[in-house]
Amino acid sequence: MFRPKYDKSLFYHWKEIPVRFRDLDPLNHVNNALFNTYLEEARISFLGKVGKMQSEFTDGKTFVLVKSTIEYLDQIKYPSSVLVGTGIGKIGSSSITAIQAIYNRNSKDLLCVAETKGVWFDISDQRPTRLPEIEDIEDMIVEGAFE
Repeated sequence: MFRPKYDKSLFYHWKEIPVRFRDLDPLNHVNNALFNTYLEEARISFLGKVGKMQSEFTDGKTFVLVKSTIEYLDQIKYPSSVLVGTGIGKIGSSSITAIQAIYNRNSKDLLCVAETKGVWFDISDQRPTRLPEIEDIEDMIVEGAFE
């Protein structure tokens, strides 16, 4: 899987997330399930930046997560903050594969990489639907993610 060194320009969207004491497990590091929560929080923030997606949400469309692959590369400790980079890896007619990475905010060490696939879903029809036209989508692509 893609293991990028920290580069502010690599990802279209960045989200800083503080590590909370309650995120720790008995081994005194962030539980693996919370990595997924951090990634999800960043994806939701990313979608909030894509204007056309916002208008479609109000029309009863949303993403349904159909695949999630996470590689845990290092521990996340408390106290700290992480930076989650989010961009697009692949675009289908009704799906987007997101590429994400979690870095330590201070050291910029890579802690985790993830690939998630979401299908654009019509809630009233209960079935996948075509993605809306998204302005400047090429700016959101993570270069080198699938090389």
